[in-house]
Amino acid sequence: MSLRAIAAEILDLARDLGAITYGDYTLSSGQKSGYYFDGRRLTLNPRGSHLVGRAVLRMLEGSGAQAIGGPTLGADPIVTAVALTSHLAGDPIGAFIVRKESKAHGTARLIEGALEPGSRVAIVDDSCSTGASLFHAVDAAEAAGCEVALVLAVLDRNQGGSDEARRRGYRFIALLEANRAGEVTVAGALGP
Repeated sequence: MSLRAIAAEILDLARDLGAITYGDYTLSSGQKSGYYFDGRRLTLNPRGSHLVGRAVLRMLEGSGAQAIGGPTLGADPIVTAVALTSHLAGDPIGAFIVRKESKAHGTARLIEGALEPGSRVAIVDDSCSTGASLFHAVDAAEAAGCEVALVLAVLDRNQGGSDEARRRGYRFIALLEANRAGEVTVAGALGP
């Protein structure tokens, strides 16, 4: 099955699960929006987790990524799905989570999971608006001595974050994309 076909299944499931809703919302970026994408409603669903794990694993092909991580809470189920899917496929990719801030107790880590300095990594989140959460995770991975090979999102809201990622020199890919009216489609960059 092609990546585009998997993304289409993900979009259908997101709609069926009510992960895309319309109304008056304030996003974590502070921006106002007429729609909301609840990525966790999708990625914490058994079928959604399976589909997203398969799709993201495909997106990692050729990137050389040895681990995948992202900002808690949106990335948590995604990186777990990818780690499990990659293990089942016989080519394990490690997972890590980037906290909003370092723990004030215990090891005081900002990054949780096995992340080796010098690793090539992918950074993922369930959605990208301004990209602030993604860039926080990118900065943490780079500060840990890793090279960011790829930046991914399930949904690109097209509100500047993906453009900024590309401007900073990162390869950015999303499964789904939205226009200003909140119409969500399979990302055109996935090809036919």
